[in-house]
Parts: sequence; C-alpha cells; structure tokens
Amino acid sequence: MFKRLFGVFGGSGRPHARVPEGRRVYAIGDIHGCLGQLQDLHRSILEDAAPAPADMAKTVVYLGDYVDRGEHSREVIEMLLDGPLPGFEHVFLKGNHEETFLQFLDDDGIGPSWFAYGGDATVDSYGAFGVKAGGEGEALDERFPRIQAALRSRMPARHLDFLAAAEPYKVIGGYLFVHAGVRPGVPLSQQETQDLYWIRDEFIHSREDHGFQVVHGHTIVGKPEIKRNRIAIDTGACMGGPLTCLVLEGVGRRFLSAA
Repeated sequence: MFKRLFGVFGGSGRPHARVPEGRRVYAIGDIHGCLGQLQDLHRSILEDAAPAPADMAKTVVYLGDYVDRGEHSREVIEMLLDGPLPGFEHVFLKGNHEETFLQFLDDDGIGPSWFAYGGDATVDSYGAFGVKAGGEGEALDERFPRIQAALRSRMPARHLDFLAAAEPYKVIGGYLFVHAGVRPGVPLSQQETQDLYWIRDEFIHSREDHGFQVVHGHTIVGKPEIKRNRIAIDTGACMGGPLTCLVLEGVGRRFLSAA
C-alpha cells in the first residue's frame, strides 16, 4: 500500500464551498478495474477516519468508471457490493464506461467502440472472452453477438442492478459530485445525463461559476487539480498513476492516494 497526502486547505476554490458541519466526505476517482489500488485506498480511508469523532457522519462517493481498461472490473464490482466501508454512507455515481457497458448488453453493435476504450478487459474479467474464437476468416464484428450473449449469461443479476442504480450526480453542501462535469451555463436541473457522463473540453476550460464546486473524474490529470470552479481527481490509476481520494471536511480539502 502506498499512501500519499497532497495537503490543500482553502486554495483557489469557491470561498463558500464547504461540507455541512459534522460530516466528512471521501470522494474516489476513476477505478477502472484496479482492484489492488481500491483495496489499498479503502484501508487508507479507514485509517484516516479512525480518529474522527464517533458522531461524525462519513460519506464515500465513488465518481464512476468502475469497469474497463484494468484487469479486475468484475472483482471491483464484487468488492463494492460485498465490502462496504463500515459506518459510511456510500454513494455510487455512473460514468460513461458504465453507461456503455449497459448499452452493449442491449446492442452488440457498439462492441467495436466499447472495445476501443477498454471494454475487452471487462469482457475478459467475466470470463466471456473465449467466445471470440469463431470460424476461419470471421471478423471480430461478427463475433460480438456471441460475446454479448456470453457476457449476459456470466454477469450476476446484482451486478446489472448495481450498474443500473448508479446515480448521475450527488450534491453535498457546496459541492457537486459528478463523473465528467456539467454543461456550463445550464442549471443542474436541466443538465443532460450525456454531459454528466461524457463532457470534457467545454467543462474543463470553462471559468464559469457552476453554482457548486464540481468534483469530477473522467479527464486524467497528473495530480489532483483544484480550480476556482472544479476539482479533478482522475489521476489515471489504469494508466500507471495513483488512485486518488479527495477528503472534504468543513472548508478543508486534502488527498489520499494509493499507487
């Protein structure tokens, strides 16, 4: 386990962004099948939370992208279902990779695009990759219906329920937690879920006040990034970077990390 603290309090964020009194929030960036790092980060969170007052409310928010790219998508979902942090409220957000995974189960035609950004690793984690082998000269596109059928048969119903139930966003105090970001200038109640899961440049380069300090993943950064209107915590666990957790309490901010 590797634990690292990037100490940041106050900083360049919105002055009024704060967590309600008596509550601490831990927000975890994109996991992408990195089971070992998630296990290490959970241990760091429990160690960090141990000295907290007994009556403090503790929430852990997962920003989505549990699957694809890394080797252990199925095992990550199993851990999130069977190994919740004791004494914590758990909030599971949906990312673009969960959305695409669910779409593939209904439409094998998106197989090529899903595989292009890591879906093959998810298929492999469920043991559904053996059906790729087809007749001589058969194109991969022609095998996707069989891959889809095998994945459906091997995927536990509770995994499907977990992915389907993941939330598009969560508001806690002055913070908005979301996978990718928000469409600048659009009220939260009118945001499209496609933007919440997929938006990138329009959000990343915006200097608008979104009404909340937005905590997001989706866009990889070399280290946690605090801007006036957002905090980015996808530090590329699946690309050799650490898995990062933002810790919020009152107006304070700090980071835990597992490499």
